[in-house]
Amino acid sequence: MDALTPDNPPLTMTPAPPRVWLFWGTALWGLVIFAAMFVGQIGAVVLLAALRGLPMDLASVQAIGHEPQALALSVIMGLPATLLAVWLAIAIKKASFVDYLALHWPSWKQLLFGAVGLILIVVVWETMSRALGREATPGFMTDLLKSGRDKGAALLLLFAFSVAAPMSEEILARGFLYRGWSASFLRVPGAILLSSLVWTVVHLQYDIYFLAEVFTIGLWFGYMRYRANSLWLTIALHAMNNLTAVVLTMWLGS
Repeated sequence: MDALTPDNPPLTMTPAPPRVWLFWGTALWGLVIFAAMFVGQIGAVVLLAALRGLPMDLASVQAIGHEPQALALSVIMGLPATLLAVWLAIAIKKASFVDYLALHWPSWKQLLFGAVGLILIVVVWETMSRALGREATPGFMTDLLKSGRDKGAALLLLFAFSVAAPMSEEILARGFLYRGWSASFLRVPGAILLSSLVWTVVHLQYDIYFLAEVFTIGLWFGYMRYRANSLWLTIALHAMNNLTAVVLTMWLGS
């Protein structure tokens, strides 16, 4: 009866603030996370230069950055920097880190389905590359990996490109960016498209042909992220793709 009594108006429930960064919040934090990844990577190279007693200038950083061991360490150090920035963004929203990034284990059926789709995409691009007379792997990556193998950095490069890089990139693209953008006006299709585009931009060291391949694979990863609601799935698929490429290039490529 309190609702009928003017002296005792009904209690109004104030809606709780959303625990997800929406479009602009996700975009701005995405820039911060990318910057943190970059700082972590560059910081590793600068540290190596300092340990060798080299001058702290651009020439020294570039020279060390082209070494296989240094590049591998740089990629690896980008992972903790990325995790720290993502954790901070999620903590501010007082959300669960695991739920926000969908760190749920996929089923074997989901893993198999995702792997088959990835293999088909790679085979199509491989066939196109052969038909066009193009390399299936960018030349500079082939030179880097084979140089790393010959200089004893094979395992370090394998870990960097097959574990650290997939985790860093997936946490940013299919983890943080997809989560916020899919809850915004973009919805799932727009989030898949835009996060795949951002992931492609991260690979601007490639030419337009390889960027198109990266974008296509990104769309598949985004779909699987939506279908399985599992970031571990896309991390596993990404790792499988990179591991296969690294092994074939290092030891089996011509």
